[in-house]
Order: sequence, then structure tokens, then C-alpha cells
Amino acid sequence: MAEEAELAATVFARMKGLLGKSRLPKGRALIIASCNCVHTFFMQFTIDVLFIDKDNRAVKALHSLKPFRISPAYFRSVRTIELPSGTLSSTSTQEGDFISIQ
Repeated sequence: MAEEAELAATVFARMKGLLGKSRLPKGRALIIASCNCVHTFFMQFTIDVLFIDKDNRAVKALHSLKPFRISPAYFRSVRTIELPSGTLSSTSTQEGDFISIQ
């Protein structure tokens, strides 16, 4: 899904997320620790979001989450992966898939 990923583990990094960026390049991702819900308020672009459980299984895949939206909370999720829009479709990633994070 991504060759490079940034980890947002601190409170500040998790709150900031992708805010202030004009795009998320193909092949990049943002992994947000301790996260079961995201928002795209004040973002400038659409993203795909993958919610991951403690066993690294995809709980929910949201395709093309537009700016100024909020996702539902997925209580089994312990982290999220934010990806460029279209990544989940192009990689055929779906709920239940095992996600390897290295």
C-alpha cells in the first residue's frame, strides 16, 4: 500500500495529522496510533482511511473520505492508516485483510 509511512504517535502529531499538507503523494501513508475515528476538517484533499485492530487486521476501509467529514468510530480499531485516495481500490485492500506494518 505504501513504501513510506510517517507515524503520528504523540498527542500533537495525532491532532495535526495531515493538516497543512496540500496532498499526500502516492506511495506515502500516515499511521495514527491510538485512533478509532478521524476527521478531515480543514484538509485540502480526499483520502482513503484504513482502521486496524490490535491483531493488524483491517476493521474498516473508507474509500475517498472528502474534506470536512468525520468518520464513524470503530471501537475495535487501535490505529488508522491514511492513504492517498484510490490506494485501497488499487491494492484491493478490504476489511479482514492482515496489514503488515514494518
